[in-house]
Amino acid sequence: MSTTSGTGSEATPAGPEESAAGSGTGDQELGVAGAQLSTAPTEEPPNLPALGVIGWARWFWRQLTSMRVALLLLLLLSLAAIPGSLIPQTGIDRTRVDDFREQHDVLAPIYDTLGLFNVYSSVWFSAIYILLFVSLIGCIVPRTWQFVGQLRGRPPGAPRRLTRLPAYTTWRTEAEPEQVREAALALLRKRRFRAHRAGDAVAAEKGYLREVGNLTFHIALIVMLIAFAWGQLFKSEGNKLIVEGQGFANTLSQYDDFKSGNLFDVADLEPFSFTVKSFTGTYEPSGPNKGTPRTYETELVHSEGAYGKEKTTKVEVNKPLKVGDAKVYLVSHGYAPVVTVRDGEGKVVFKDAVPLLPLDANVTSSGVVKVLDGYRNPEGEKEQLGFNAFFVPTFGGSAVGTMLSQFPALDYPVLALSAYHGDLKADAGIPQSVYQMDKTKMKEFKDSEGELFKKLLMPGETMTLPDGAGSVTFEKEIKEWAGFQIVQEPGGGWALAGSLFAIGGLACSLFIQRRRVWVRAVEGPDGVTVVEMAGLGRSESAKVPEELGDLAGILYDQAPGVPDADDADADDAAPAASVDSPDPQAASAEGAEKP
Repeated sequence: MSTTSGTGSEATPAGPEESAAGSGTGDQELGVAGAQLSTAPTEEPPNLPALGVIGWARWFWRQLTSMRVALLLLLLLSLAAIPGSLIPQTGIDRTRVDDFREQHDVLAPIYDTLGLFNVYSSVWFSAIYILLFVSLIGCIVPRTWQFVGQLRGRPPGAPRRLTRLPAYTTWRTEAEPEQVREAALALLRKRRFRAHRAGDAVAAEKGYLREVGNLTFHIALIVMLIAFAWGQLFKSEGNKLIVEGQGFANTLSQYDDFKSGNLFDVADLEPFSFTVKSFTGTYEPSGPNKGTPRTYETELVHSEGAYGKEKTTKVEVNKPLKVGDAKVYLVSHGYAPVVTVRDGEGKVVFKDAVPLLPLDANVTSSGVVKVLDGYRNPEGEKEQLGFNAFFVPTFGGSAVGTMLSQFPALDYPVLALSAYHGDLKADAGIPQSVYQMDKTKMKEFKDSEGELFKKLLMPGETMTLPDGAGSVTFEKEIKEWAGFQIVQEPGGGWALAGSLFAIGGLACSLFIQRRRVWVRAVEGPDGVTVVEMAGLGRSESAKVPEELGDLAGILYDQAPGVPDADDADADDAAPAASVDSPDPQAASAEGAEKP
């Protein structure tokens, strides 16, 4: 049994988009057998002198649907998304955009012109997105039809000179050529090759899943692009802060802030409601992770639709409540001290839990208590009251010297209040933040030293305002609040499915090799059957020689070799090594050599 590997440049299999043949008549014969191992379109250089409008359009279409342009567009899309992460976006945080405009008088107009405050809806980002979409479709459709044609056809017949292939082996046997071909056909079909008789040889092919994976990957990319575009156009996203015991209905007026896609309709909001029953938070008490949350969850009572049955569920970080296309995420937490405000006659003019915003990991919080209606000063005139509030769940004591919380749990709660009276300008029709106070028409309450009147309160304590103006009580009850983000983004399931199929298709295209094997058995001049086996792969992989060696070993057992008539003459004339005994591994080893 003698084994050889092809020599010379013409024996080197070409790349994925090229023919397997080199130059010359023999190489052209190899190209017929080695072609179509991929469905990548063959690129032809344009005949520039003959190009007209149609010719240029055709050339542009070929460039747009080529793989390198698709990869370039993917790179451009990734680069184009970077400004959306670095520059404030109007659709995400309009306040930050306004602050940026105030601080950058020169850059802001340039960013407006380039659309950098609305990157994902800008003309240039949409152009890249659409071109990538068209490129993928233009690449996939012809390749799919070509691949279907290959599946309906048969593997091509054997080249005239199998010695030109990169993996090759041959031996002489006393078995009849027909017997060898039948044995080879049965063997290749058993190994799940598509095989058939083609003249004096058997042609077989395997590894179609490689191209299936390639096409699946590109189709999955299109599905992901469509799902992403659909989700951005029809999505909605809003935030809501809810104190324990309070509820929420999924209507536009209930949100603290809300933004949506260009094609979103308020009628598309999922009908549901829920009430925050309780919030549970536990923290590491000591060690290097002191204060790190161990338990962070809220218990909700929710119902779907107008008359849905109430259900109790728990929402944790990254474990949202799902209602149709909507997801309710737990995103923040804080405290809401209960404050009671009385006027000079002892009448309660305000009593409610006041949510305060955390400033650090230990939930040091700040906010404002606003008394808008019902209060009259000692002279009987209507006024409004405002109190700057600063809250720490665990006070460090006067020895610490700062009003900063030492731990996020309610171990030693203290509330600091400073008092103002006058006009909060809440009736001017201009929206105000509930966490900030407009002091332009407010006056400070003064203490005995003429300074701003303020006091530290522990639960149950009362601060009496100067001159009989009333009092403020920090109640013993301290509620907690939870911040929720309600996201409704259709197409998320399609995007997830597309990503999974893309990963699977990419794995198939990377790890499965498409290859062809030919077995020729003909009667030699001396009446002894000469068997030739050769293989050709999609790429220069060692798998083809190894597989050919394995197949040759099995076929050799069914059609044993016979020694040459004159070993010496054979050694002098053979272009490759010969062995005295059959050794399938030799075919594998030598066939793997590069020409």
